[in-house]
Amino acid sequence: MTIPPELEAQILRYYHVEKWRVGTIARQLHVHYGTVMRVLAQAGLPRIGPPARYSQIEPYLPFILATLQKFPTLSASRRPRRPAEAYLRLRSLAAEQGQVDWGHFGHLTIGRARRPLMAFVMVLSYSRRIFLRFFLDARLESFLRGHVGAFTAWQGCPRVLLYDNLKSAVLERQGDAIRFHPTLLAFAAHYRYEPRPVAVARGNEKAYAAYYTSWVQCVAGC
Repeated sequence: MTIPPELEAQILRYYHVEKWRVGTIARQLHVHYGTVMRVLAQAGLPRIGPPARYSQIEPYLPFILATLQKFPTLSASRRPRRPAEAYLRLRSLAAEQGQVDWGHFGHLTIGRARRPLMAFVMVLSYSRRIFLRFFLDARLESFLRGHVGAFTAWQGCPRVLLYDNLKSAVLERQGDAIRFHPTLLAFAAHYRYEPRPVAVARGNEKAYAAYYTSWVQCVAGC
């Protein structure tokens, strides 16, 4: 039985990135256990043994121990909560999410041709680290080359990448229903990340990429 490429990409991402067991993947995606095994077998030999389990506090232990050594009487009492804010502040974990956008920087004259100058921008939501690369078009090939450049520079990729209504990524959108370009879906499956659309009328979900694109445009104009 053939399953959609989007479902195959989800199975591979949950297995290799999230380290979920085969049974867990099958239950969450409502597919047969054998379907998950077949997808994993087609992608290579499945991982042997249970996934490694780490304590959530382990990455912060060196900092905690160093702080306690410097301030041995420091208590863990909580501070009063701040008043609730009127807007939703974007928060994400390290390496959890990135945001992608194109920026237009006018045109260049090359010989007799007039070409658009486009900037591919990817921003990490947690660290605000930015990757920028210029292209002479906004085609899908250049779009994916920008991704590879960012992944290479950062030696990895986020778990999730957010996309707006970019023609390079989206074929069709009706409300919250979106259809990504199949080549982008295959690309995301290869790099084991989840492509995710920005919700309608939720500009704050992709504010960083848009902000840095505007900032670069301002600097270039100055």
